[in-house]
Amino acid sequence: MFGKKAFATAVLIAQMALGGPAFADDSPFAGGWTLSEAGSNLHFISVKKGKIMESSSFAGLGGTIDEDGTAKFEIALDSIDTSVDLRNVRMRFLFFETFLHPKAVVSAQLTEDLLDGLEARGSIKKKLPFTLDLHGMTKSLEAEVIVTMIGQNRVSVAAAQPVILKLEDFNLMEGRQKLQEAAEVEIVPATSVLFHLVFDRNDPLATSDGLLASVAAPEAAALEPVGNFDREACFGRFEILSRSGNVNFLPSSWDLTPESRPLLDDVARIISKCPGMILQVAGYTDSRGKAEYNMYLSEQRANAVVDYFVNAGISAERLLSKGYGESNPVATNNTVEGRKANRRIEFVLSDS
Repeated sequence: MFGKKAFATAVLIAQMALGGPAFADDSPFAGGWTLSEAGSNLHFISVKKGKIMESSSFAGLGGTIDEDGTAKFEIALDSIDTSVDLRNVRMRFLFFETFLHPKAVVSAQLTEDLLDGLEARGSIKKKLPFTLDLHGMTKSLEAEVIVTMIGQNRVSVAAAQPVILKLEDFNLMEGRQKLQEAAEVEIVPATSVLFHLVFDRNDPLATSDGLLASVAAPEAAALEPVGNFDREACFGRFEILSRSGNVNFLPSSWDLTPESRPLLDDVARIISKCPGMILQVAGYTDSRGKAEYNMYLSEQRANAVVDYFVNAGISAERLLSKGYGESNPVATNNTVEGRKANRRIEFVLSDS
């Protein structure tokens, strides 16, 4: 989870390192540099149950360094790889909320003095400052890295020690709570990140426009099954989607908020890859107001979601809607947080 932040951190570091192999009379950033995705790797460690460590990584990243030392990198969060399909899905929908925050961005302004001694020694250890934009939050950080010249036009940047990231710094504590409830485990609210990144200088004869190299599209980078999902993958995904809590409506209305649409687009994509299955959309409210109106409101909200899917191309014959009003609360109605949790849309998948 933190890996995302860490990942961005690593990318930034690599950028700075990238300036290392300078020609004698040229700027170390001459011609610009590009991250070698094939030669780079970054992973982060999460700890659950107080002692079980799990390593995760990302499959998609990209970035450049301009000739003036301006470095910018993007990490496709949908490309997270935990080595377990449904764990990847939990990370995307419950933790990173990639339907709202699809990428992490690392940026920095690199200067030539950061690379002093690299040409003579071949390898140096440096502390590199950078800015990480993750999950709608931006934070200035620093990482210690080892920069090594592999050739005149290639450098590697590796973490000299793990980079520690705190979830609370990036508004990820709620996502952590959702993960804990879904997996029924306690997760340490911090992570350590390690990386080894490789940068290549661009063709010195080519002009550099400073544009960011494209990050692999999420659908191309994400490590999930190709084509239609099997039954287990379909049921697992909709159980996870029901925990997202990101389908919201305007107050006392069944008009969907704009922020709800990206998630519903992903849900429509997933149901399209589960052919022959029926999806029931269940609507719930909190206990405020009259029970009769709450039942009506929940029905209209469930209908609104079904209508959204139909407009997205899903056959109406594969969709059902049902309102449950204020019944089946998942939290107390005595607190703001509890009422928010009870105002929800759930997805129930069944065989046709």
